[in-house]
Formats: sequence, C-alpha cells, structure tokens
Amino acid sequence: MTRGRGIRRSAALAVALGLGLSGSLVAGPAGAGEKEGPAVRWGTCPEDVAAEAAPVVLECGTVSVPKDYADPGGDRIELMISRLASTNPDKRRGTLMLNPGGPGGSGLSQPAFLANRGIPSEVLDTYDVIGMDTRGIGRSAPVACGFTPEGPYFANIPPYAVDDAAVTARAKVVKEVAEQCARRDKDGVLRHLTTANTARDLDRIRAALGEERTSFLGYSYGTALGAAYASMFPGRSDRIVLDSNIGDTHLDRDGMRRYALGVEQTFPDFARWAAARHDSYGLGRTPAEVRRTYFSLAERLDEKPVDGFDGNVLRQLTFGYLFKEVQYAKLAQQWQALKSGDTEALRAADTGGRAADTPPSLDNQLSVFLAVSCNDIAWPTSVDTYRKGVAEDRARYPMFGAATANIMPCAYWPYPPAEEPVAIDDEGPRNILLVQNLRDVPTPHVGGKLLRQKFADRSRLVSVDDSGHGVYVYGDNPCALNTTTRYLVDGKMPGKDTFCRAG
Repeated sequence: MTRGRGIRRSAALAVALGLGLSGSLVAGPAGAGEKEGPAVRWGTCPEDVAAEAAPVVLECGTVSVPKDYADPGGDRIELMISRLASTNPDKRRGTLMLNPGGPGGSGLSQPAFLANRGIPSEVLDTYDVIGMDTRGIGRSAPVACGFTPEGPYFANIPPYAVDDAAVTARAKVVKEVAEQCARRDKDGVLRHLTTANTARDLDRIRAALGEERTSFLGYSYGTALGAAYASMFPGRSDRIVLDSNIGDTHLDRDGMRRYALGVEQTFPDFARWAAARHDSYGLGRTPAEVRRTYFSLAERLDEKPVDGFDGNVLRQLTFGYLFKEVQYAKLAQQWQALKSGDTEALRAADTGGRAADTPPSLDNQLSVFLAVSCNDIAWPTSVDTYRKGVAEDRARYPMFGAATANIMPCAYWPYPPAEEPVAIDDEGPRNILLVQNLRDVPTPHVGGKLLRQKFADRSRLVSVDDSGHGVYVYGDNPCALNTTTRYLVDGKMPGKDTFCRAG
C-alpha cells in the first residue's frame, strides 16, 4: 500500500466513522398487529466494547427483528444494544436512544463515550441511555462487500475528478463495486438496509424495553434516522434532538454535494488559524494566501506527487481534518511537509497512513454506508449527469466540489428502492430540537434550515456560531449545551429559533 493511499484512506474515513444516510411498506407502528417484543435480557458487553467504554460499565443485550418488514413472519436478525442505566429512579423519565452517524457507525459504546466526555449528570439521571449497532453494523447482522485499503474503493467520498475523463474512469470502478456488493450479499441482508427499516427497528427496541415512547439523540446521519422515526411514529417519539443535520430522512446526491459547500464555509476558519501561525507553518500570512496555497499545492501534486501523495490526497486530507479545530495543527503539519517535499517530514507527519491504523471494520462501515444511501432513494444512472455535476461544482465549490459530485456506486446499485423515502410528518407533537453549527463540513447549516422548514412548528432550530461537526457535548458552546440539556431534562423547548453566539 502506498503512503498516499494510506493517508487518503484515513482522511476520507472521517465521515464513514461518524463522525458524518417499490412494493410500498406501510410506515405504521413496527409492532402493529403483533404482541410487544419480549424484555431485553441484559448481560456483559463484548470485551472490545467494554474496553472502549471504560471506566464506564455498560450492559448489553439483543433484540430480534424481521430481516424484511414486508415479510414479518420470515427470517429474523439479531440487533445488539447497550445500556447505561439511570441510577436515580425518582428522576428517571425513560429511554434516550443514540445514533452516532454514518450510516455505518457503531454505537454500542456511545453511551459511555458521552458520559466520559462530560454529558451532564442530569441527563444520565433522566434516562437509561441506549446505544446500539443498527442493522448491518458490527454485531447486528453485519454486511461486507469485501473492501480493502489496497483496493480501488476505500472511502465513502469519491476522488476529486480533475476532468471529464476522470469521471468516466471512476464510473468503471464504481460499477464493479456495486456488482461486488451484490455478489457478496449471500444472506440477503444488504438490500434491507434502509433508514425506514432502521426506524422500524428502533420501535421494536422501544417495545422490547417496555417503553410507551422513546427519546432520541442523533448526530449527522443519525439526524436522518431520528427524523424518520419522529415521522413514522410521532406518537411513540418523546424528546428528539437532531444534531448536525443532513436535511432530510435520507442522504441523496444533493446531500452529498453539500459536503463541498461545507468545505467552502468551514475552510476560512482554518485559513485564519494558519495565517496567524505563518511563522511556524509557512502556509500564508493572510487567509487569502492560505487558500492560494491550497490550490497551488493541489495542482502541483496533481502533476508531480510526493512520495505517493497526489492532489486528491491533499483534498481528502483537508476535508477530513476540517471536522474539528483540534485537528488544525495536524493538517498544517501535513501541508507543511507536502509543500516542502520533505519526505522524511512527511513520514513523521503521516501518523494516519500506517496499515496498523486501519480499523478492522472498514469493510463493514463502507458497505453499510453504500447500502443505506443507495437503498433509500434512486440515484441518477447516467454518467453524463455526473460529468455535468462535477463541472458545475468544480466551478461552484472549487475546493472539493469535483469530489462530492463525482459518480457513486449508487448509480449502478442492483437493488431498486423497495419504498419511497420516509416523508417528513409536520403534524405530530412539537418535540424536535434541531442543533446546528454555522460552519460544518459534511452537514452545513443549510441542513438544519431544511429540516426546520419541513418539520415546521414541530421543531425549533438552535444555530451555533461555531465550526466543526457535532454540537451537543462534542462542542463547548455554553448556550447550545444549556439549551439542549434543558430540553432533554425538563422538556423546555425554546419558544422560537435560537442563535447561540460564539462563547
């Protein structure tokens, strides 16, 4: 594996790891016409989950659900869930289900992650916090298309297409990827990985936990899942928090192309940071100079890669490291090494490029991302459509648009959507709090505005003057933290949309 391939893989995994989504089925209660599921029998979590959760101790259990909800009496799959139980029965309200994003992110250790990161203890008193591997992920009937870091498909973001010929060449790669996934779908689970089915699973889990309603906290793609659940089961939804919104109940081509908008809106924060540190990194004395460095360096690497690093590596690397300000220094270090052409410095900076850093679940995560994204909605099938989109977005979003508009395996996906995407229901209870940074790479602020419009008076939007992916507990804005905690603990929804100043 080349060094460039390794670091490109590591940067592009940022979304896949979370963090960033007919024979119509009835979008009704998942237990309609059937008895409520049996109670979950809690036990010890798998060793790796327990180790990741430490020092917090979680319990784990399983819930059985139909593989195909159109055939509820047919084959079933087992979903593994985790619990960080409230220890204060006087304050306990119910359950708070979590989703970390993806699609493709494992969430079994997420209750402990939030606890270890400092989620207010009042939230932990109010809820049994429930994590899970949703269908297809980890220990819940995992799927695998057979992707490897050395293969041509190792990231859920397409490579930057420098011209029309690059789109045509990529089309051949992703066509084989789609066929490869179909060949490996031996047990037929892959075609049933959809946001709607996962929302139905959430309702089965709710029933198995013995709850009449459930609260939900979802990040990134988890906002699509939460929006779907609140729309399919409005009477079963309690307090819903959707953080870093993709803008609908599914990720489609428009949503993917908005990643490039997020890069354009977020990059100025890094440019200001780097300009203030020019004497250390030499990337430009002004934000405008830093931006010019990006383009000149990318073009130079396109023509003459350095130690396996080409222009696409730089673009993917920058995309991944813009997710959080804490990563800016690492990004500047990588740029500095690439700019100087110092291969020794590049090796020292390339901590993400070692094969040992490749998560063993890479194949699983990328496979779930593809299956859910492609199964949820039909994508364009014409290569010309993607060539046109790449040309448009190369001009509109020059930093990254020719990557996110590039062709995906969804163009050749062998399974047509089994049903229409979940439609937003704006007639349910006013119980949806949308939380969104103004500058966010994979989920730009417009995603929160889109869901706010679709949910109408069911929702309120909290806009935060901050940069990065993830707000509640992931960020440190006091206004956003306090507003979200008040809602989860006391049910106090803001009377109107709220703007949280930088703080």
